[in-house]
Amino acid sequence: MSKTKQQCGIIMPISTIDGCHESHWSEVLSILKEVIESSGLKGDVVSYADEVGIIQKRIIDNLYHNPIIICDVSGKNPNVMFELGMRLAFDKPTIIIKDDCTSYSFDTSPIEHLEYPRDLNYIKINAFKERLAVKIKAQLDAVSKDGAYSPFLKHFGEFIVAKLDQKEVSGQDYIVGKLEEISRRIGSLESRSNILFSDERVEKVDSGLVFRKRLPISLSFEELDSLGNTLESLYRVNLLDYDNLKNGQQILHLSSKKQSNNLIDKIIGIELDAIKRSREKADKSK
Repeated sequence: MSKTKQQCGIIMPISTIDGCHESHWSEVLSILKEVIESSGLKGDVVSYADEVGIIQKRIIDNLYHNPIIICDVSGKNPNVMFELGMRLAFDKPTIIIKDDCTSYSFDTSPIEHLEYPRDLNYIKINAFKERLAVKIKAQLDAVSKDGAYSPFLKHFGEFIVAKLDQKEVSGQDYIVGKLEEISRRIGSLESRSNILFSDERVEKVDSGLVFRKRLPISLSFEELDSLGNTLESLYRVNLLDYDNLKNGQQILHLSSKKQSNNLIDKIIGIELDAIKRSREKADKSK
């Protein structure tokens, strides 16, 4: 009977960002999976699971339980940086990688980053794959030798890392709640201004206008991520945050210096129609 392979989670961009399209990230994912499998592990993005379920719960479960995680911070995708922060807070083995066109972030710059060429040059990629394989083995060896291995927090003092099953509320409710809370705070930091989201439709701040838009349909995590990248790259509208309401509806928090409230409505309508058509196409292909 074959032994089940350990899981190596992958955190990385999946949609267009910083001039790199989805096809580019698919190539990077294939490269990472190749190295992971050659190391005797099974690799996939942390949002993936065989069963159907709440995507935020799935991501948190994988961030917490995967023995090792590789995080690609290329392009500094906000969702990627957020998930990396959670993994580091769990203080579990994490390998950070980036392409040679992405600068270091202040908060994570002290941590070693393995670098690869954005153009995926064959010779340089092969060298990168060798370094990554060595790093994976070193991390796994460190854990096997020391069950209390602390790859990150030990450098800042002594900490007790919270476990997902230590709360009286269900792990799912607690973690999803924390995910939404931290996401709102990160959205506020990214806006570079002191924005307080009110119940009003439009709010004026120094950096422009903040719009609250209630969506007529519910979007998945991947659809929201793709929508945010499209709004920023095509319309110069920033998706700061979103709220999931108990009735299943979602409210987007958007900011823009140039677009009017009515134009924002039209833009959102156009992009939602595109998402609907993409869903219909996917359903027909099944």
